Amino acid sequence: MSSMSYKGYAARIDYDARDDIFVGRVLGVRDIISFHASSVSALHEAFRLALEDYLSDCAERGVAPEKPASGKVMLRIRPEVHAAATIAAQKAGKSLNQWADEVFEQAALV
Repeated sequence: MSSMSYKGYAARIDYDARDDIFVGRVLGVRDIISFHASSVSALHEAFRLALEDYLSDCAERGVAPEKPASGKVMLRIRPEVHAAATIAAQKAGKSLNQWADEVFEQAALV
């Protein structure tokens, strides 16, 4: 599995051996935005066209396109993890939000 991004949207890429094509699906939105192609360069173009089509369709309907993330995360974690994270943030001289942002970024980019 691989991924690619365009205009802040990310897509998961898989290879379909049966049809001998690459298949992509935009992640992080409820709408189904998918695309496919038989080469990597064509896949990049198919992704761009699929996303532009989605954005154009939203504009035509007068609705805001769904963003992959709002920047707000609501979590339920064990109290002991919450306490440990708060202490780690304080040790780093940061708010819990600042600290969590950095931890999420490091974990997501691995």
